Amino acid sequence: MRPGNVISYDYTVAKYFLFTTIIFGVIGMLVGVIISFQLAYPDLNYIAGQYSAFSRLRPLHTNAVVYGFMLSGIFSTWYYVGQRVLKVSMAESKFLMTIGKLHFILYVIAVLLAVVTLLMGITSSKEYAELQWPIDILIVVVWVLWGVSIFGLIGIRREKTLYISLWYYIATFLGIAMLYLFNNMAIPTRLLTGMGDWWHAVSMYAGTNDALVQWWWGHNAVAFVFTVGILAQVYYFLPKESGQAVFSYKLSLFSFWSLMFVYLWAGGHHLIYSTVPDWVQTMGSVFSVVLILPSWGSGINMLLTMRGEWNQLRESPLIKFMIWATTFYMFSTLEGPILSIKSVNALAHFTDWIPGHVHDGTLGWVGFMTIAALYHMTPRIFKREIYSKKLMETQFWIQTIGLVMFFTSMWVAGITQGMMWRATDEFGSLAYTFMDTVNALIKYYWIRAIGGFLYLVGFIMFAYNMYKSFTTGRVLDAEPRNASPMAA
Repeated sequence: MRPGNVISYDYTVAKYFLFTTIIFGVIGMLVGVIISFQLAYPDLNYIAGQYSAFSRLRPLHTNAVVYGFMLSGIFSTWYYVGQRVLKVSMAESKFLMTIGKLHFILYVIAVLLAVVTLLMGITSSKEYAELQWPIDILIVVVWVLWGVSIFGLIGIRREKTLYISLWYYIATFLGIAMLYLFNNMAIPTRLLTGMGDWWHAVSMYAGTNDALVQWWWGHNAVAFVFTVGILAQVYYFLPKESGQAVFSYKLSLFSFWSLMFVYLWAGGHHLIYSTVPDWVQTMGSVFSVVLILPSWGSGINMLLTMRGEWNQLRESPLIKFMIWATTFYMFSTLEGPILSIKSVNALAHFTDWIPGHVHDGTLGWVGFMTIAALYHMTPRIFKREIYSKKLMETQFWIQTIGLVMFFTSMWVAGITQGMMWRATDEFGSLAYTFMDTVNALIKYYWIRAIGGFLYLVGFIMFAYNMYKSFTTGRVLDAEPRNASPMAA
């Protein structure tokens, strides 16, 4: 490219992943709403025989949301952000463009195979790692292709400095690559014994060791998909949308390196009061509490980026999504360490407080930030303004109400559950049966289900707003510099 020429970015692959983000988001959240109503009204388990049982739909929900919706959003934003911060177009390299398209095709095949196998009940029964070994191998290939895309684009860049978002995308790639390989090491039973189904395998670890590796993965999948990949987005999109420079690059680097060092050691808090050594449990608790520092470092950095520009919060629903996402990030990363303290964990573990905590982070932080990133990208990728500002504003409030109903009902349900489980009478016997606790929680399950339904309604409004933007939004003559244009 000659000096002075404007780079023409190629968003083909970013568009592909943007579409799958929306499609998998609708599917994953719809399944989530169904299983939340199943908890309130168990007869719904039988609406489609074995295929609608909670035990099959629940892993389908988590996989569709985490690896379908959230990961698609990370990939889509990478193929958008990567080109812009590195000042290079995908169109300049046929090799990288081919890698990007192959990455998308194999990713979709892997997700579809996951949907089919989970509905058939084919699972390894390890949380967030339910898929069997043939799909695991396909996912490794998908991940390698993404790595080639990242480092290939970095290799041909014109911008020498790597912006902080790139650090987070690289960390997402390296972290998941290491964790996924170790956690999913398994031996196919048919190869070893000549018996059983060809897709079945057993873990290379056993007993407590298997639990340790599983939660080393489970907790750090949260770190490197839910957290690091989304921080890459907020560090790019909030400054771009608000027109404000990042408050402190030193603080962003401090947060990055301390997050990388601390997060990997915090997974032991999932195994408090289990058979793992006590020092491992204590280490998990201590590192979880220390984790507040880097988490809040990024959160405060983003909030201070808006200094002097808080009026944008009143005027732009897109800024609302980003600030609300950051707020929920800080809220969730304070709640998590509190839950990891042994005395609190003794009450909260295995109760509904835990899914409440997970959802205020994933729906509030990850969901809102992914939605905001796609809204920001749309006028720049499709060269059309966002179809409706009013629809976006309405979506924001409906999803916020649904989210608050969801996690507050689960908090109350969890504390109620924990207190009833530990209550004893004057003879030292348990005061309540398990069914007593279930009956006490039904009303909270209804509130959660309705809250989840409202969040889904908001997401469908988002999908409609995006569709109308692609097809009928006003055509833009020039790319907006910061605030995204949107109709009334």
